[in-house]
Amino acid sequence: MAYLSSPVKPTQLVQMAYTGSLLIVDKSLQIPVYLQIANGIIAHIRQGILKSGSALPGSRILSRNLQVHRKTVVAAYDELYAQSWVDTYPRKGIFVANNLPDITPRPIVNESKTSFYPEKTFFDVDDNKIPFTEIFRELPSQNLVINDGFPDTRLAPIELLVREYRRFANYRFAPKYLTYGPEQGSGNLRIELARFLAETRGLKISPEHILITKGAQMAIYLTVKILVSKNDTVIVGDPGFLGANNIFKHAGANLELVPLDEYGMDMDAVEEICKRKKVKLLYVIPHHHRPTTVTLSSERRLRLLELAMKYRFAIIEDDYDYDFRYSSSPILPLASLDYGGSVIYIGSFSKTIAPGIRIGFMISPKNLIVQTTRLRRLIDRQGELLLEEAMANLLKNGDIGRHLKKANKVYHERRDFFCSLLKEHLGELIEFKIPDGGFAIWIKYLNDIKPNDVAEIASFMGLSISNGSAYFEDPQKQHPHIRMGFASLNLKEMEEAIGILAKAVKKLNKL
Repeated sequence: MAYLSSPVKPTQLVQMAYTGSLLIVDKSLQIPVYLQIANGIIAHIRQGILKSGSALPGSRILSRNLQVHRKTVVAAYDELYAQSWVDTYPRKGIFVANNLPDITPRPIVNESKTSFYPEKTFFDVDDNKIPFTEIFRELPSQNLVINDGFPDTRLAPIELLVREYRRFANYRFAPKYLTYGPEQGSGNLRIELARFLAETRGLKISPEHILITKGAQMAIYLTVKILVSKNDTVIVGDPGFLGANNIFKHAGANLELVPLDEYGMDMDAVEEICKRKKVKLLYVIPHHHRPTTVTLSSERRLRLLELAMKYRFAIIEDDYDYDFRYSSSPILPLASLDYGGSVIYIGSFSKTIAPGIRIGFMISPKNLIVQTTRLRRLIDRQGELLLEEAMANLLKNGDIGRHLKKANKVYHERRDFFCSLLKEHLGELIEFKIPDGGFAIWIKYLNDIKPNDVAEIASFMGLSISNGSAYFEDPQKQHPHIRMGFASLNLKEMEEAIGILAKAVKKLNKL
């Protein structure tokens, strides 16, 4: 914390017997304790309990009063200083700032009535240039949500990440990490990631084989922009991940659709396509395929590598949730068996920690890493170095490994409970197989029940759930499947959500 060079006049300092006794600290909350303290003091300033010039208790006194570590109070005061709520004076102490941030409540305005910025450009823009990308939409806040299969952000090791983030953001170190850095990503993160992937996935790589990205989606985009040209043939599974398919189509590729069964992508169908066309790339999710949750068998993995060598096509291996498995040891990635340089391996910490933590990575032979790094520089320059350094420390300290152990145990329990609820309440109206890992269940409605009808009725009852429209490449194709994520719901929320879902499905079943 910096200090003001010249102290204010004594008459400006309004001494108050403020001890912090009104502050409430709840260590069971997800919000870090230092932020609870800082937010509490800000609230007292807003309420007039503390006025400009009021003295705050020393860190030792406040830590003793609140029964927290002194460093926690120091962090709280640092936060208040950073937001301009307090001033500090050498040998005098910390005081509420004379020039406070704007604390006048702002009225909510109707933007549609007050904004005069044009709705449309004067020049021509093709409104269908990118017709398939859906913009994020907020769901009704009152609704329970069965999502596509995301981790529970409440389990994320955010306090550990914030600890490391603050360590690197310390004023002594911050200048090093606030300037331009390597486009390929933090050197420390690539070193620790190479070690982590060797231990968990059997990948024998060096940091030079790794490009750090902002999530798996960015890694796919960079790869496709380098490898795929207009009218190139790309093989994908159907059903599949439309987020990747849209990238291929945006590059001008022609998609060849391959069906899946309980063992994953059909390799006979893949070879038939290779015999008819020159294939540029194949996209596969071998572990807990999205959306079907099936795992590609060992035999088909070996066959796929043989086909890639025989017909000289690239494989994008999207392994977004490899770390979450509940029934058995996972099959090692294709990339761990790739000795010919056919596989581009893609992963992400957005599933390991939380979707909002935008750190992904791609691994490939060095010549492709050079090209994708150059492209990344054109569109994004580099990632957030502070966040990458913090993540490197979490990997180095073993924090990520410990988090994965704890999270796997919780998600395993949730998978089992979720499946038991489905059987209990909907056993005769749906079909599904229990997945050996991942965050979701692939279910099939029976009795000609339509996913869209279920989603519409459930929404009225307070539950947001998939309408089944985001899985197959042909939007007109009618099918009875949806993907149901269980990981982000606790047991109580699951009971409530499945209760609503059962009412909606049974209502349709009677029609």
